[in-house]
Amino acid sequence: MTQSLTQPALSGHKGMARTILLRSHIWLFLLAACVFFSVVSPYFLTVNNLANVLTQSAFIGILAIGMTLVMINGEIDLSVGATLALACALAIGLHNGGASAPVAIAAALLAGTAMGLLNGSLVALSGMHSFVVTLGALIGIRGLVFVYTGGNALLVNDFEYTEIPEVYLGQISLTAMIFFALVLFFQWFLTSTRHGREAYAVGDNVEAARDAGIRVGRHKLINFTLCGFLAALSGVLLSMRLGTAEPQAGRSWELWAIIAVVLGGTRLKGGYGDMWRTLGGVLALAVVQNGLRLLNTPNYVELIVMGLVLLLALGLDRIMLLGTRKGE
Repeated sequence: MTQSLTQPALSGHKGMARTILLRSHIWLFLLAACVFFSVVSPYFLTVNNLANVLTQSAFIGILAIGMTLVMINGEIDLSVGATLALACALAIGLHNGGASAPVAIAAALLAGTAMGLLNGSLVALSGMHSFVVTLGALIGIRGLVFVYTGGNALLVNDFEYTEIPEVYLGQISLTAMIFFALVLFFQWFLTSTRHGREAYAVGDNVEAARDAGIRVGRHKLINFTLCGFLAALSGVLLSMRLGTAEPQAGRSWELWAIIAVVLGGTRLKGGYGDMWRTLGGVLALAVVQNGLRLLNTPNYVELIVMGLVLLLALGLDRIMLLGTRKGE
């Protein structure tokens, strides 16, 4: 009798512990990484370095916010790095050509939004897989960047342009503050709006969502458009910080964004994830990269470590999927 009473309780406690671990794994990973690098490098746990980590993480972080929206829908966007480069080049190129900073920035943001809208339209209306659509967009947009820049870096003529984001709250830059504000807004967007809540249903089971009257195509269109806008915003902020636009800007950043999102727990197949854990994934990725560079780690070692982090992220995605099925 005693065993029959305690066994379910033990199983319940184990299940609860497993759920808590799965939901908080990214913060445990981040804490462990911070402790490790603070021990092996005297420069890691300094105010200046941590502030730099926050700023550096913001660019990929903003991409990851858009990627989270798309991936919760069960889709993916491989064109965000190229869209970032396009916005970066347009912002500096138009400003150098005589456009005011607000006009150049608005045009760059509009171009990125249009790229996202195009991706969303092709996915929603044609039924083509987003991997194929956005892979084609990546190649096409990157080609446009090379045509626009002539294959050369664009340098800003008016250095007041680079002073726009030079606003700080203590040691925290405006770029980092924008990133955190976006995390807060889109977490609210996912949890407190009808569109956000229905996005999970679309990613979890498209056919069931359609049967429930959810306009699946409209959801995907909106989320891809938001993803394009956020990629352009990241590009504009990068152009202000660097004062230059490289044709190869943002190359492979779509992969880092995907790694950060999956590391944070968003499922590749959709239906699960949130901005808080994406924030954790972005910060964890930034801490690992920063720590390795402080240790003067060769580039190939950094790539190996990042590859292992990707495998860890994919393993966590698999565990999350199996855990969800068991819960059902």
